[in-house]
Amino acid sequence: MFDPVLLTTFVAVAETLNFTQAGARLGLSQPTVSQHIRKLEQSAGRNLVNRDTRVVSLTDNGDAMLGFARTILAAHDQASHYFTGSAMRGRLRFGSADDLALTQLPGILRDFRQLYPAINLELTVNQSPALVRRLQSGQLDLVFIKQDPGTQEGRLVRRDRMVWVGHRSVTIDPALPVPVIAYQAPSISRNYALNSLQKIGRTWRITCNVREVNGVLAAVRAGIGVAVFPQSLIPADLTQVSAAHGLPDLGDIDFALLDNPGSNREPVEALSAAIMSRPVQ
Repeated sequence: MFDPVLLTTFVAVAETLNFTQAGARLGLSQPTVSQHIRKLEQSAGRNLVNRDTRVVSLTDNGDAMLGFARTILAAHDQASHYFTGSAMRGRLRFGSADDLALTQLPGILRDFRQLYPAINLELTVNQSPALVRRLQSGQLDLVFIKQDPGTQEGRLVRRDRMVWVGHRSVTIDPALPVPVIAYQAPSISRNYALNSLQKIGRTWRITCNVREVNGVLAAVRAGIGVAVFPQSLIPADLTQVSAAHGLPDLGDIDFALLDNPGSNREPVEALSAAIMSRPVQ
């Protein structure tokens, strides 16, 4: 029903929110991009994109179409590789922030390895700042990280909310420093926690310094403090600590894919498409 060519153009528009930039990415003129979007809207029978002279945004139907488009395009690529018998080869050095590895990412990687068995997939799990440094130094090809919202780098997979998380039994005494469980610096989660407390003039004490997410979870489950997590990644046995405890709002966080432009594009784009088609939740 939906032409993959039109869907590819729509995804580029949705990711750039700019018809000219989308055209440059795909090697198309701006009028051609506009024509593709109109044809897709005609096929869907819905308005997908709001545009005026300055701002491009997706409608509610556009947001829904974006998810479908990524899924359809990923399936189209998989079917094409399967039936043409093309065997993608090479090495793909992929890095993921350790808490993002708690999502369906392992399943995505398992499916990717089954689909492309000739690719040597090397996985590195670390904190986002460390992964970015390794990407910039040429040690990694693609990284899946957390970064400040609105950062104009990489591809946005989705936006989430950062929240305080604790064991159901945890209590925060307003007269005492907030007991914080934090990654060792440098850490985005640590920065969110300490900067937000500093802004409201609230004191804190680090009750546990950890290197990876299992250490955070163990400390939180032991009830020795609270930690900062993306809202969608809260384990079922832990809970979001309510504002009644006097803890500050933390704001949003972006989950994004960054790649090394000098790396083999085919496996980078294949894994990027697989992750984009199944956003973490």
